[in-house]
Amino acid sequence: MELYDVIIIGGGIAGLQASIQLGRYDRRVLVLDRGQGRSTRCLKYRNILGWPEGVSGKDLRQIGIEQAEALGVKYVTENVTNVHRHSPERFQIATENGNTFEARRLLFATGVSDQNPFPQLEPCFGLSVYICPDCDGHEVENEPTLILGSGKAGVHMAERLHRWTGDLTYINHEKEPIRQQDQQKLKDLNVTYIEESILRPLVEDRQFQGVELQNGNTLEASHAFIAFGSIDVHSDLARKLGAERMENGHLITNARTKMTNVDHIWAAGDVGVHAEQVTIAMGEGTLAAVWIEKSFGER
Repeated sequence: MELYDVIIIGGGIAGLQASIQLGRYDRRVLVLDRGQGRSTRCLKYRNILGWPEGVSGKDLRQIGIEQAEALGVKYVTENVTNVHRHSPERFQIATENGNTFEARRLLFATGVSDQNPFPQLEPCFGLSVYICPDCDGHEVENEPTLILGSGKAGVHMAERLHRWTGDLTYINHEKEPIRQQDQQKLKDLNVTYIEESILRPLVEDRQFQGVELQNGNTLEASHAFIAFGSIDVHSDLARKLGAERMENGHLITNARTKMTNVDHIWAAGDVGVHAEQVTIAMGEGTLAAVWIEKSFGER
């Protein structure tokens, strides 16, 4: 069994950026990825330096894979199911396909998954339906916009989006009760509040057009944000090795090195505690790689 210097679990933006940096150090690197990360769903990122017209997550990942492989990095599409530590510098990783790999260092870049009860909206992600107000609030400037969400999460989204547009409608799809002060907050912001289940979103090709509500009413809009609260943080494998997590599941790392509380285990990207931005994931991937290299000492 080949012993890799570093195995990166997760081949999204953070993992690929780390693999490129480690490849430039001439390290033996393996990236194991399910191919289903958050970045595969976004059809256009518009806030990345060098891409003024935007770039899709899939294209960005494919470019990253090719760049890493040119540096000798091995990229394998497999789902990691188990991790085990044999010794201070020997980790064994098992995959769903029954394969096993070993490494001296581990980097978890396993990311998160967003709640979305409407899979038919996925062709619109990054084009007319969005998740992150920091990334895409600018795209709805002065445009009628629906917030498809639940409870406090939808209220919070309305607060964030109000700076870009005064034409906001929040549909509390799950009818999760919101506090009286939050209802007043929505009124103060002139946000229309509707507590009603959504029967189906209205989509034409990749363009969001509105929603049909359970009560038969139809609301039209060309843009929407999703706000369903908690996300699924993929940190269970790291926890098995003793990595410390916050209550919400995000891995805690050293701000300078991105190493977890466990020697020779690092984390980068959305699985950690940060602003969930592509550009930050890139930076964290590079930072983790630099300190992983330092951990090997002088050659």
